[in-house]
Amino acid sequence: MERNMQLRFQNRSAASVQAPVDAPAVQQEAARSLRALVVLEHLARAQHPPTLAQLAQRLDMPKTTLMRLLAAMQRAGFVAATPTEHGFVPGPQATSLALSTLRASAFTRACRAVLAQLAGTLGETCNLTAPDGDRVIYMERVETTEPLRLFFAVGSHVPMHCTASGKLFLASMNRLERGRVLARLPLTRNTPRTLTDPAQLEEELERLAARGIGIDNEEFVRGMSAVAVPVKDAEDRVVAAVACHAPTARVMLDDLLRAVPVLQRAAQSLHEVLAQHRPGG
Repeated sequence: MERNMQLRFQNRSAASVQAPVDAPAVQQEAARSLRALVVLEHLARAQHPPTLAQLAQRLDMPKTTLMRLLAAMQRAGFVAATPTEHGFVPGPQATSLALSTLRASAFTRACRAVLAQLAGTLGETCNLTAPDGDRVIYMERVETTEPLRLFFAVGSHVPMHCTASGKLFLASMNRLERGRVLARLPLTRNTPRTLTDPAQLEEELERLAARGIGIDNEEFVRGMSAVAVPVKDAEDRVVAAVACHAPTARVMLDDLLRAVPVLQRAAQSLHEVLAQHRPGG
């Protein structure tokens, strides 16, 4: 590193070279300039919205400094505050930035290749989804060629409690974290099959946790069913889902369930894509 620094500054003027360089001061300034990114990364990785006090402790940052930083990030849309727990989550601008980055990268092309092969095999629309706060976001998708389809653009959000991916994400949480999320979710009834009773939904999520999948049995849109399987990171955490949905006029839920092994193979391929494109990978 010292050699690289010497090469970078070897062409400076004599006066510049003679001026002492305060390395600790430079490092402190660099650390201050990266604080917002450090906070955003921590929020993105947190299992539940951390409070100001928790963030200050975990990031070893003064509360007053962190409060000013969070306020600025909120105004810019990179951070949002949860109304019930006084915690913080990534804001819509952070999601937009992540999507813009992924769409322009080799990561997106690799994901689309996996989904295109999967959609070609199953003949139905296949999606890559991820949790985004208390909702599910479509990260990438490949549409079926059939005329009867349900369209959601990349970047669209759908509820957690009544979608295959959302129920998978909820089922993958520990009971304490899941309880916190369910307590603040609006369990809106979208169809006659939507589970809006917290106890019934909890029982369903326990069953899905045992099976390692997510199921939407016409709970989000009448006449549409879906199945989702997890995509895990190197630490075996569920970070995304591969889902396939189809109209029941063409494909029944049992047909989608029989396709779970095919979905799981695609999820493993996407796990490898994540490993190849992880920071420093």
